[in-house]
Amino acid sequence: MLVLKNATVVEFYPASIRPGVDIVVDGSKIIAAGAGAAAGIEADRVLDLRGKIVMPGIVCSHNHFYSGLARGITARIAPSPDFISVLKNLWWRLDLAIDEEILYYSGLVCSLEAIRCGTTAVIDHHASPAFIKGSLKTLKQAFEETGLRGIACYETTDRNAGRREVEAGVQENVDFAELCEADKAAAGGNHLVEAMIGGHAPVTMPDAALELMRDAVQATGRGIHVHVAEDRYDVSHSHHLYGQDVIVRLQEFGLINDKALLVHGIYLSDRDIAIINDADAFLAHNARSNMNNAVGYSPKLPLYNNLVLGTDGMGSNMWEEMRFAYFKHKDAGGPLWPDSYLKFLYNGNEILKRYFAADFGRVAPGCKADLAVLDYQAPTPLVPGNIGGHIAFGLDSRDVTDVIINGKIVLENRQFPFAVRPVYEQARKAAQRLWDNMDKLP
Repeated sequence: MLVLKNATVVEFYPASIRPGVDIVVDGSKIIAAGAGAAAGIEADRVLDLRGKIVMPGIVCSHNHFYSGLARGITARIAPSPDFISVLKNLWWRLDLAIDEEILYYSGLVCSLEAIRCGTTAVIDHHASPAFIKGSLKTLKQAFEETGLRGIACYETTDRNAGRREVEAGVQENVDFAELCEADKAAAGGNHLVEAMIGGHAPVTMPDAALELMRDAVQATGRGIHVHVAEDRYDVSHSHHLYGQDVIVRLQEFGLINDKALLVHGIYLSDRDIAIINDADAFLAHNARSNMNNAVGYSPKLPLYNNLVLGTDGMGSNMWEEMRFAYFKHKDAGGPLWPDSYLKFLYNGNEILKRYFAADFGRVAPGCKADLAVLDYQAPTPLVPGNIGGHIAFGLDSRDVTDVIINGKIVLENRQFPFAVRPVYEQARKAAQRLWDNMDKLP
């Protein structure tokens, strides 16, 4: 049993602040939270927080851990004047160069950096065409060794080997979902990693891929995780080949449900958005990635019922992602304020609820003990109505001191319970080999 004494509990939605709270954790869940809640309890560990902030852990709702070793890349990249060129010259060469060891260290360092930032769960969208079978199990190993909660999938695509690649991608998703089901049964629902059914984007997903993904969704009870309308080309391609809007096409194959996670959506039509909302599905907004790739900005973000925030491979610092998302919105003349983006940050917990069949996002009895502790000295009053403003203009990952996931302390006093220097040493070697592999590709 773990006790956190004298915490200042800050929750995102509904926004609330409660000082002087004791939090009692038994196993993976919070069993009590309130003033004096720890009285008379004999705990294995007691942390006196002396008023530090405790928040429900933050969810990164779309990431690419396979890109973790791309930072500062020196592989030869051909000039890329548009988004499709960026995909072909950089990312589709990088993912082809990934093997098991490279993926393992990429997953490890990405998991460590997520935890350092107070991100307690990452929803990952993976690709490694030369290492499909077993790739998600390798990612799962990285999640579990660091203690990070995750949902993973493989992005089904035909871009390298046609139908054969499609079938291998879907099978990897199904196999991984079955592995997660077995873990869930063995752990009594207390597992750390879950599965989605991944697809790259409609532009590389022919009807045969959508048929197989539909079967996988029905067989596993999961939802899809797919890029949509990140660039205008995805939309024009859908109209040119299929005569349909992107989401309309996915809906006709039975792929839009309340576990579906669609990503980017910059050029989705009003009809597409209505389908997403009617299905109670999610759209992940990735402001920094969109800016980096110069793909544009959607003024329709306020229209979504379930908008979440992700990074699309730009690390896992969700404090930074929220700020960029908010500032880009204001720069585009948008009407929203920081409290709206605080809600978007919270919404990732709703995805976790649907996949783990548990409560997340609150510091309350019965909820999963996924928590971040912050030593934040507010220079102005911190009240429920301005939590979003404090994050947008001050509170940051540098304030994270401790992280608890699934009831276990995975970061304490900014230190991991194992040596991380050797991990980074091996990651640098793996990164160089990754870059060398890219230069060997035709």
